Amino acid sequence: MILVAGGTGVLGRRVVKRLTDRGDAVRVLTRDPRRAANLPDAVQVVVGDLRSDPIDQFVDGASTVISAVHGFAGPTRTTPEAVDRDANARLAAAAKLAGVGHFVLVSVVGAAPDHPMSLHRMKYAAEQGLHQCGISSSIVRATSFLETWMQVIGAKLADGGPALVLGPGQNPINFLCADDLAAFVCLAADRDPRIAEGISVGGPQNLSFTQVAEHLLAGTKGSPGIRHVPLQALRAMSVLAKPIHPAFARQAQAAVVMNTIDMTFDAAPLRARFPEIEATTLATLTERAGSQAR
Repeated sequence: MILVAGGTGVLGRRVVKRLTDRGDAVRVLTRDPRRAANLPDAVQVVVGDLRSDPIDQFVDGASTVISAVHGFAGPTRTTPEAVDRDANARLAAAAKLAGVGHFVLVSVVGAAPDHPMSLHRMKYAAEQGLHQCGISSSIVRATSFLETWMQVIGAKLADGGPALVLGPGQNPINFLCADDLAAFVCLAADRDPRIAEGISVGGPQNLSFTQVAEHLLAGTKGSPGIRHVPLQALRAMSVLAKPIHPAFARQAQAAVVMNTIDMTFDAAPLRARFPEIEATTLATLTERAGSQAR
């Protein structure tokens, strides 16, 4: 039995599908049972909160645990500190106590104790906590999800609205298809020796927000074009929104960071080691989404 915590999210759903397609028994832990409605019928769904509920019941009988949870966005109590650091620590400790054979933590490329984004700092803390726990483990670090940012930038295009670019949108950023990452996570669950204790995964393209917007606009009719949110406004929102909407403040701060620091990744060596895993481009993912919509 493989437990996937966060199995109803952007990545988690894709991991679950890959596991069930190959015949693995899968248990999904989610806080919201409504989000599990479209999971494969064979999946065992358990409802709970890693931040507060007893965890032994979730890991009981599991041979492997995959943690794809994150606290970057969500309600007030959903924070990187509460989810990425503390909840992962509770889950790893419970897994060790229950005799789980292997633990896979999904982290982020660039995780560090001094990173300007709290998500990266708390993922680093989760990595350190996992090492200290002593359970057999693999850490899969990912760059930014292409699906997420296509949705953010292109959210209003279907209704004739503009493509939304946060900041100047000129900084190159590595984008990774969540489907591709799911393949690496499954290899980590299998203890593939190429992954061993950890791996950093990126996509084949370093693109700016503006380049993503221009690509999405090329397949859209009637849009007024690109609307930029000024960097100064994002900086202000990251501070002023913190007391009333901390998740929004984190997102504004993330946009500032993604416009101002090196976010590139050279995926060529990685792809040479894993030729069996697709390296999905923006064009391929857009075409795939269009085919599914038709």
